[in-house]
Amino acid sequence: MYKTSPLILMTMPRGILSKRWRNLLALVNKLDLSDASGGPLGFPEFVDKTLALLKNSSLIKTFHLNCEHRHEDSRVDGWIRTALELGFLEELRLETVGMYFIETEFFTSNTLVDLTICDGFYPDGRLPPAGGVFFPALKRLSLFSVAFADCAMYDDLVLGCPVLEELFLHYPDDNNPPAWTGDVSSSSIERLTIIHHYPDYREAYEFVSFTTPSLLYLDYSGYVADQYDVDFDSLVEARLDIRPWEAFTDEHDDRSDSEDDDSDSEDDADSFSSWDVTGLVTKISNIKTLHLSSDSLEVFHFYCRSMPVFHNLLTLSFESDKEKGWQVVPLLLNSSPNLETLVIKGLVHKVTNRCGDACICIPKKKKKEEGVPCCLSTCQVKMLTVSGYLGTCRERKQISHFLANLKCLETVKVGVEVDNQQENHVHKRYMGIINALIKLPRVSPNCQIQFF
Repeated sequence: MYKTSPLILMTMPRGILSKRWRNLLALVNKLDLSDASGGPLGFPEFVDKTLALLKNSSLIKTFHLNCEHRHEDSRVDGWIRTALELGFLEELRLETVGMYFIETEFFTSNTLVDLTICDGFYPDGRLPPAGGVFFPALKRLSLFSVAFADCAMYDDLVLGCPVLEELFLHYPDDNNPPAWTGDVSSSSIERLTIIHHYPDYREAYEFVSFTTPSLLYLDYSGYVADQYDVDFDSLVEARLDIRPWEAFTDEHDDRSDSEDDDSDSEDDADSFSSWDVTGLVTKISNIKTLHLSSDSLEVFHFYCRSMPVFHNLLTLSFESDKEKGWQVVPLLLNSSPNLETLVIKGLVHKVTNRCGDACICIPKKKKKEEGVPCCLSTCQVKMLTVSGYLGTCRERKQISHFLANLKCLETVKVGVEVDNQQENHVHKRYMGIINALIKLPRVSPNCQIQFF
């Protein structure tokens, strides 16, 4: 049985399909064709018949094609052309586990708004005759592991969507060479999401370039690049998951300390700082909301030569990991003079000698001897949100440290997680965690603690 949505049509002979279902087909506005639940035999004929009946339809707005079996290339390309020629299509999704060539000269539509291409469908060929414009009305383009014959075709496809607002690039490590070139250039894109994970292809991260002057939202996950050249003049929110090429150790922190004291040789310093995110961090310094993964925290610490001032930053969110430190957190807080909201996913992190007074890693006596004001005491943070709170002694001390130093706090939201393997004790454990937090002293008289 082959699937369409909302009608199941495969098993009907052509005559019955024409007579009994013609009236119903005239009401269909979404067509989902997939050979996933059956063999390849019969599927091409079924698709041919269905598209022939819908050729003059003005209601088809959505067309999904999923080919998990091998079919004739020219036939599959013909199905895509027919769908685009319907004249009223707004959404097109193409999926396959094989490799199918899309003839780009005819890969065009004046009505398409949302396009998704997955895996083995790859565009190639000559540009459309209308000045190289593929989709003049397209607002959203999603590419999942899509290969291109050359870099120019990828650039042509993006530039051939002149009003594109959202671009999604998903390139995980799938045992194939990376297809994305590390470049996005568009004057219209407002939302950009990139997942680019290729730990075995160091050369894919030599240079990352974003020429996106209208970009408002960036979600980027990938390995640290040698160099960044970006245009983020309009950026409001960024979500960064920048991964290092090697795990950081205590030795890295020791070397970082030595560099601060100018005691290491210049060659050692250059070797240690071969990757540089300074250009990227500087270009996002005008944003209002910043989300950082636990990897990004360490990359910012080790690979950002100078931290800019985030004058407009109102919300800072970051994730913690027991294997990764908070070394850069004090510097981030001191560089965000107007920060109002601090969101932390998990409080447990790696103890280092560089976390400063943002956490409880360094004994209080040592902090007092340093004679430097706590970075938390100068923060203007009004709301603190902590999720993944398990109620351990270390976590409670960290919350207490926040409450004792954040003078402007008005609201603290804590997401409590209780092990439900012992269901009889869940409520008791939950209430114990809550009561322990409520009793903690607070430097801000207006601070209220809430739980979720």
